[in-house]
Amino acid sequence: MTTDKDDMSEHQDLLKILNSQGPLREKLVAAHESVKMICPEISRIAVAIYDPETTVLKTYLHSSGDDNPLQNYQTLLDNAPSLKAILNKGLPRVVNNMLTFENGTNEHTQRIGRTGYAASYTLPMFNNGNFFGFIFYNAKEKDVFTENILNQLDVFGHVIALMVINELSHIQTLSAAIKTTSHITHRRDPETGSHLDRMSRYSLLIARNLAEQYDLNDDYIQHVFMFAPLHDIGKIAIPDNILLKPGPLEAEESVIMKSHAEKGRDMIDDLVENFGLQDIQHIDLLRNIAGSHHEAVNGTGYPEGKKGNEIPLEARIVAVADVFDALTSVRPYKQAWSNQQAIETLNKLAGEKLDQDCVTALVTNMDEVVSIQERFKESM
Repeated sequence: MTTDKDDMSEHQDLLKILNSQGPLREKLVAAHESVKMICPEISRIAVAIYDPETTVLKTYLHSSGDDNPLQNYQTLLDNAPSLKAILNKGLPRVVNNMLTFENGTNEHTQRIGRTGYAASYTLPMFNNGNFFGFIFYNAKEKDVFTENILNQLDVFGHVIALMVINELSHIQTLSAAIKTTSHITHRRDPETGSHLDRMSRYSLLIARNLAEQYDLNDDYIQHVFMFAPLHDIGKIAIPDNILLKPGPLEAEESVIMKSHAEKGRDMIDDLVENFGLQDIQHIDLLRNIAGSHHEAVNGTGYPEGKKGNEIPLEARIVAVADVFDALTSVRPYKQAWSNQQAIETLNKLAGEKLDQDCVTALVTNMDEVVSIQERFKESM
């Protein structure tokens, strides 16, 4: 006679990490391990994110360790016709023999080919009907994507897409909470939305060009881009008579204004707790950006007087992006400077107030800077 106990058995949930607050990349790696039980030949799962404002497709996450041919890569969607065709059809694409693309001229195609991938399956990701990126399954053997395998990969693909949506939605919720708080309290930073668009993309540009030197991965770079617009959230708590003052601040007023860095860091902690956003990946980057972007590499900045590498890299990146856009933008107290004037000033500040590597990464890529300026002009 058997008992209920005899019928019981234990089963290890390979995807239990998806229920945790761990980093999104760790969850993608866990999903990959489960996928390999279905199709061991799959050696890489990758996610690329689409920026509809600039029509740029950017690498974001991957599960393949050091074997990543497209680290820190971005391209206009128009420059990836095979991917654009997938989007236009709204259907995934199966390539069971990558020799089909052996003569491809696009950089991403050539990089994938050099790595030795022999087959791929590409899924477009949509959120409420809006395209926001692709999922790529790559295998180093051809003809592995059978109909049965594809049906199972589709399920994993939608799970991965939902994880990415959840991550991005949390960041959007945090950003919306900050904007709403600003409106409710009637505390308005005179800086425009176009300023935030530009400086966040300058931050992205700097981070991408420091990637090799500082061993920065795609999700770090993407989060610097997403968090950069929130650098001055502490200004919500600064009185209008100080925040909006057109002339120089008095000594006491300056102390109050400088408090926005610490206030911003504290506000982030409160918002994360109150809105249940503790599982946002890299939330420490946001705290560092808000709290340390006014630190100076020579130790004369605020709020803590940190020096050099004591200042988190993400804060040093955002500081350069913020100063450059402030110099080249109209303010109540000044006209916009030319790019050349701003470059000269950045070079003077490099190594003193601003990080030299971050300044170099920006001023040596002025073609991209000008493109950002043209795309995100101030509305008249």
